[in-house]
Amino acid sequence: MHILVTNDDGIYAPGILTLARTAVNAGHSVVVAAPATQQSATGHRLTINESLMVSQRDIDPNFAAYAIGGTPVDCVRIGRKLTEQPFDFCLSGINDGVNVGTDLYYSGTAAAAREAAMLYLPSMAVSIETKATEDMRVKLAENALMIMEYIIKRPMPRLTFCNLNAPAIPPDQVKPVKITPISDSYWLDEYVERINPRGQRYYWLEDGVMKEAPEAGTDVEMIHKGHMTVSFVGGFINNNSLYYPKLEQLLGD
Repeated sequence: MHILVTNDDGIYAPGILTLARTAVNAGHSVVVAAPATQQSATGHRLTINESLMVSQRDIDPNFAAYAIGGTPVDCVRIGRKLTEQPFDFCLSGINDGVNVGTDLYYSGTAAAAREAAMLYLPSMAVSIETKATEDMRVKLAENALMIMEYIIKRPMPRLTFCNLNAPAIPPDQVKPVKITPISDSYWLDEYVERINPRGQRYYWLEDGVMKEAPEAGTDVEMIHKGHMTVSFVGGFINNNSLYYPKLEQLLGD
């Protein structure tokens, strides 16, 4: 398949390189179109009042890579213009940090996958907990390709994308994949007030805070328990196992 690979961590982030190289090693053709700079938590932002600079980057001889001076959503839209061959699928990630529950409202990784789905391009957001090793990322990328090949034969409704997340633990310790509903649990963060040397008040968003307790069986709970999770975001009702009942079995073999 011809795959568009993007992310929100920037074109040189380890996760996007792992995802692109794993796809190439599996026999797919790949074009990387990713933000030139870090774009985490930009949500579904679209650039309309600025030009979008595009520069090709010599990252890997096995795929073309373009840095785009815009958001993840911009990258999906511009990425389609960077090759004459239509894409078969869009992979967004591997994000450094999971995108589960209400993260999906902020995530640039998820927004890129959603934009692809809006453009009739099947898509998947792929994320892993922070502090993951390369072995963990490679295993997740391999699983993402398995899921991609599974769902490409079973088309998702428009505006629906697959959301894959994994815990940052050794691959042989990851528990079986679970198809999960999306948690409503929200962040319990706050802003820290400080004063700069000129006496000006400013704020920093707290880092590393917890979420509300997740509902049983949801993506947030299952990630905490060490499972890889799959959710379908968008047009599906929030009981994804009705649509792909054999997917858990596929990844458990």
